[in-house]
Amino acid sequence: MNTPHSKDHRSALPGPENITRTALPNGITILVRSNFNSATLSIKGYVKTGSILDPLEKLGLAYLTANGLMLGTAKHDTQALYNEIESIGARLGFSSGTLSTSFSAHCLSEDLDLILGLVAESLQSPTFPEKECRRQKNQLLTALAIRAQDTSSMAALAFDQIIFKDHPYQYAEEGYPETVAAISREDLVQFYNSTYGPLGMVVVLVGAVEPDRAILAVEQALGDWNNPHQAALPEIPPVKPPLDQEKKRVIIAGKSQADIVMGCLAPSRLSPDFHALRLGNNILGEFGMMGRVGQSVREDSGLAYYAYSSLNLGMGPGSWELIAGVNPRNIDQAIQLMVKEARRFINEPVTEEELGDSKSYFLGRMPLILESNSGVAVSLLNMERFNLGMDYFLTYPDLIQSITAEDILRVSQKYLDPDRLGIAIAGP
Repeated sequence: MNTPHSKDHRSALPGPENITRTALPNGITILVRSNFNSATLSIKGYVKTGSILDPLEKLGLAYLTANGLMLGTAKHDTQALYNEIESIGARLGFSSGTLSTSFSAHCLSEDLDLILGLVAESLQSPTFPEKECRRQKNQLLTALAIRAQDTSSMAALAFDQIIFKDHPYQYAEEGYPETVAAISREDLVQFYNSTYGPLGMVVVLVGAVEPDRAILAVEQALGDWNNPHQAALPEIPPVKPPLDQEKKRVIIAGKSQADIVMGCLAPSRLSPDFHALRLGNNILGEFGMMGRVGQSVREDSGLAYYAYSSLNLGMGPGSWELIAGVNPRNIDQAIQLMVKEARRFINEPVTEEELGDSKSYFLGRMPLILESNSGVAVSLLNMERFNLGMDYFLTYPDLIQSITAEDILRVSQKYLDPDRLGIAIAGP
């Protein structure tokens, strides 16, 4: 039975009644949700370009291009651009991923036109000044040198090379020293000209603004943008799972810690198995003191500084990972214990208590995520990206409550194979 309170709660959730969605003729989709409880606005979105379009000999190109959008525009040099943003106490930034380049802005609602103007300027007229591009490239090369000495990062990279072998997802979005060294300013300009455009772009605005006002502001800032040369993203190919256990070791001299990343392929975010997998992963290695894995490897055995599991699902194939940071002497023992936990997970259902705790965690977390304009904006962006439907948050509690221990066992047996894990180790 719905109490008045639960009805109010449902109407407070993002849904078809309070989200406005529209599309501009040039291919931009806009989603708006008003919230006049604060005077601020969160603006988030993405354009459909990313590292999957990088030439293999110039990996890191999408990353540098995205970071170069605010190095200078037709109207502002980089200092003037940041001065504009800081003068109104706002925030704006761009970041590149595999399949999209995202932007995020936060401002007072009265500064909507100004901040959208700067978003549009950065997207439509970046100048990629030579000196700034060179400085940014050198910063990335320094970051890659630091990454090469980081056991956690190198184990993660090695794991991707095992599990996504012969697939675009095996490559690091930031590239590698030799591929970044080969990138010139002209490469950035060419990549920008051939991949940036409004087709498939999404803009989400959440906060103290009426939907019509927000849509008009986006239209005025970005409605005229066109790029007839905008390249479409390639189809994401399927990936072949490893036929048996495969190990890769990265030696980093002088380290007192080793990192282990091990696991297997998982489906895309669009899979009907998603919610059962997420609840299962929470029980296996996230909930409380990092779930069963943390309890076994860290708490009971004292073999790890940290031990947990992670589910990475997006477009195309994903991964289900068990991760630990250990004393190098404990590598084999920690791996054995994590494999043992994986084996137990696919052989016996989770307990009713574990399932109940995990459901309470996910249901309790949702209102916290939706408490801020930024949290709502990220959620709307994901609803659009993965085509989850406008009523996603209204149906979400029932989705979670409907999952059984048998569902978790079934999906775990489907994806988690302790005999065919990719195992990556980085350390001394």
